[in-house]
Amino acid sequence: MSFATVELEALRRRSSEKWRKFTGDVLPSHIAEMDFGVAPPVEEALLAAVRAGDLGYAHAKSSGLYEAFAAFARRRWEWDVDPTAVVAVPDVMVGVAELLRLLTPEGSGVVINPPVYPPFFSVIAETSRNVVEVPLQGGRLPFEGIRAALRDGARAVLFCNPHNPTGRVADAEEIRVLGEIAAEHDALFLSDEIHAPLTLPGITHVPAQNAIVLMSASKAWNLAGLKCGLAIGPPDVLRRLPVDIHDRVGHLGVIASTAAYTHGEEWLDELREYLAATRRLLPGLLPPAVRVTPAEATYLAWLDFRDTPIAEDPAGAVLERGRVSLLPGTDFGSAGRGFARLNIGTSRELVEEAARRIRAAL
Repeated sequence: MSFATVELEALRRRSSEKWRKFTGDVLPSHIAEMDFGVAPPVEEALLAAVRAGDLGYAHAKSSGLYEAFAAFARRRWEWDVDPTAVVAVPDVMVGVAELLRLLTPEGSGVVINPPVYPPFFSVIAETSRNVVEVPLQGGRLPFEGIRAALRDGARAVLFCNPHNPTGRVADAEEIRVLGEIAAEHDALFLSDEIHAPLTLPGITHVPAQNAIVLMSASKAWNLAGLKCGLAIGPPDVLRRLPVDIHDRVGHLGVIASTAAYTHGEEWLDELREYLAATRRLLPGLLPPAVRVTPAEATYLAWLDFRDTPIAEDPAGAVLERGRVSLLPGTDFGSAGRGFARLNIGTSRELVEEAARRIRAAL
């Protein structure tokens, strides 16, 4: 299966959440899961493990995963990562939850910048911490608002870069300033960088400094169901994570992630080029009243419906009238009112079909 030859009939035979939540007449675009086939090096590694009966418990430390990621980070971002500063976690949000429990007081505030990835809200609540919303300003980080929230007692900053849903990539100066603000207030700085491998060609991701960074191969290589993420930070801190967290990591996830970081870059770069071309076409496919937020990363498109007749509930109207499942903007916080998120991680033909259905809904 190439990027251009995704077949809807084959996709509908999949059993993941994306393809099972709605009835067969709905084109699903609500979840961050791509439709493309598995990258060949990853597929080969997984098939070899299955054929060998290698389906036991994960032992990430001895698998070569940490070294593979460190080498990938050096090649990709000129980021020198000590493999001893990397720990496997089941996924990014499990890592966030455990780090908040470990390193912040119960009941303390966690700063986030809406509109932002919906699980930020639920995971903070799950850990008995409090969401402190400091909305983006024109898509950029609101430094004074973050400072004020930390002065008022918030104990952590949970950052999303590249940003979901807008696709913006923070620059080096923003990263530096945010790290300094967190350090000035002795606050925990967690940076969710799961979409970092998916910057558009010519855009460079800058990993956060003075932070614990959460990464995963799951978005770039479409491996979410295999349950393997990474936390990168001070080894003495990461060693304090629950000892059983390693048992919750998927063994096949470790195998697939190691293969992706070691042998999957050619496929990744072809994917990035394909997504970039799709993103360039998208504004012309949609009605002029639906504005596409300019993005520098991800396969997600943040659509502004505020100048349309369906601004009150764009995702609901598009689902009802056009049979496309967008993710409601309000899931990303009140700052997302009038917006919805579209997944373009599929063939151009299916993106065009989604756009046609959105036009029909209007």
